[in-house]
Amino acid sequence: MNKALRIYGEVLRLVRRLPADSRPYYAKYARENFVNYRELDDNDPAALHELFLRAYNHSVWVLNKVSFHSFRMI
Repeated sequence: MNKALRIYGEVLRLVRRLPADSRPYYAKYARENFVNYRELDDNDPAALHELFLRAYNHSVWVLNKVSFHSFRMI
């Protein structure tokens, strides 16, 4: 559980890098996803790794999407 909370905190730190108007949506999205997986077995490292990899990849995708759209607006 501690590892999951650390990853959740890291995702929220990534959310802070987004434009202010989109932060609430993505913070809520991240929370809902972590709540959905709270029943995940802490003793299954493969399942935890898959969840964390998915959270990281989605976070990077969102940051790239936002930075791409910000760049195009310039």
